[in-house]
Amino acid sequence: MGSDSDLPIMKDAARILTMFGVPHEVRIVSAHRTPEMMFSYALSAQDQGIQIIIAGAGGMVASLTPLPVIGVPVRASALDGMDSLLSIEQMPRGVPVATVAINNATNAGLLAVRMLGVGDADLLARMSQYQEDTRDDVMKKAEKLQTDVLPNLLGKQMEIPGSPLDTVTVTVTGLLNSLTLVFPVWNKVKP
Repeated sequence: MGSDSDLPIMKDAARILTMFGVPHEVRIVSAHRTPEMMFSYALSAQDQGIQIIIAGAGGMVASLTPLPVIGVPVRASALDGMDSLLSIEQMPRGVPVATVAINNATNAGLLAVRMLGVGDADLLARMSQYQEDTRDDVMKKAEKLQTDVLPNLLGKQMEIPGSPLDTVTVTVTGLLNSLTLVFPVWNKVKP
């Protein structure tokens, strides 16, 4: 990452790599403020046994190493990270950088695990288990929504003053982190 201000985002990649038992390092290497260090790091990464680099941006690193580089666009300006996203995605032909969503270092970590899993059956099996666990979590939340949340909300009569057709927005917190439901409601017009 280029600065310690990127750490709140980039730590998510480190968390994923730790969760999967993938050895990694976290360093500040700025292409703009310490270009010599960035050149040295990128040029020597393969000799150091590094297999994949996850970088905040990463275009310059990708131009200097044959290793796969995963770029994480970090939201750090008034442009909401679009500037970072576009700078990574607009790398010239021949300088590929895998790009994840803005501020989504979690996906960068998961992508690195998948890439490493190509040559490591155990790691690939753990990724498959992670996907299954994630699917199960979603299914439990969906079931909870159908059996607990919606019946409690829909079982209550809601009267809304105004035009014959209004919209009720109900926000439920706590059960599923946060859930916003929007229901069209037809109100009876009283004579």
